[in-house]
Amino acid sequence: MSEVMKHFHDLHQIPEIAMQEFKTAAYVADVLKKAGFQVQTGVGGTTGVVGVLDSGKPGPVLGLRSDMDALGTPGSAAHLCGHDGHMSMLLTAAEEIHAENLVQKGKLKVIFQPAEETGTGAPAMFKGGAVDDVDILIGMHLRPIQECRVGQAAPALYYSSSGHISVFVTGKQSHGARPYLGISAIDAGCQIIQAVNAIRLDSSIVHNMKATRFISDSGVMNAVPGKAEIVFDVRSQSNDLMDLMLKKLKTAAENAAASLGATAELKIHNITPASIITPEITDLLSEVISEEMGASALIPPITTAGGEDFFWYPKLKPELKTGFIGLGADVEPGLHDPAMHFNTDCLENGVKLHKGAVRKILG
Repeated sequence: MSEVMKHFHDLHQIPEIAMQEFKTAAYVADVLKKAGFQVQTGVGGTTGVVGVLDSGKPGPVLGLRSDMDALGTPGSAAHLCGHDGHMSMLLTAAEEIHAENLVQKGKLKVIFQPAEETGTGAPAMFKGGAVDDVDILIGMHLRPIQECRVGQAAPALYYSSSGHISVFVTGKQSHGARPYLGISAIDAGCQIIQAVNAIRLDSSIVHNMKATRFISDSGVMNAVPGKAEIVFDVRSQSNDLMDLMLKKLKTAAENAAASLGATAELKIHNITPASIITPEITDLLSEVISEEMGASALIPPITTAGGEDFFWYPKLKPELKTGFIGLGADVEPGLHDPAMHFNTDCLENGVKLHKGAVRKILG
């Protein structure tokens, strides 16, 4: 019997937030070592783990990647995005790939990456050399019930570029009785939000910019605040359009603040690239889905406004061929929801697809 449910149960019990996946990494490394993989830990100075299975024969280097982090804060983290499922599928596939001697040429690297939720894990693993020798890299993510049902899979998942930008507004605090002696950071912040909302870009490309946080407080009720912070969530299906959005947001914020005598300083917290997917790998994964799950399981590629730091790998290494599977899991009510749950029947399908990709590329 497959070990996938055991791994899922074990990993689900030890959720850890970004860059603090210590128990998780130890579990992953232990399973891979027992399965017969060469194991690298602490990749890129992180909790990242890479398992290597080398055939000793010429051929491509295939990377299969799973994320590891949970959501929340230390002591109250929870796996609300399915990363426990991702790890359990890849770990089980790794065990079976070695046991069944599926790597007949080239090399397989199973990459367990931290900090996907913060967008910092993939760049750190890249700097640590995780994909230096990789020719083809494939990722996978469980999908909400509205997109893809259990028993189905999409051969490509087109994510948006996404990120968060803080705008720090500086005006001048004043007494509520004499507001003309100050510069209201609240008024300037409102001007900034209106200016950003008025930005018009190519409507044929899905994108949006919206304020998700506005904090301004003098500490008392009879003073006009001189400081404020506004956070914008930004998303785009195009990396080029994202670059333009950031430039226009900066200009709009600075000019809107200046119109009232205030200043605006921007800080980019994180930006994940939009999907960079190789068509030939999508075609290959379509074949894998049909062969491993049946022709009726194959659905068209999925487009989502969500973000995924996996695509830092091809952005930083343009010659890397990449593919990304959307796996039907009946996730409800949705990813990142506190009540998130999914049908664990999907996990065996994920194991099959990982193994199918290995057969197709390294068999």
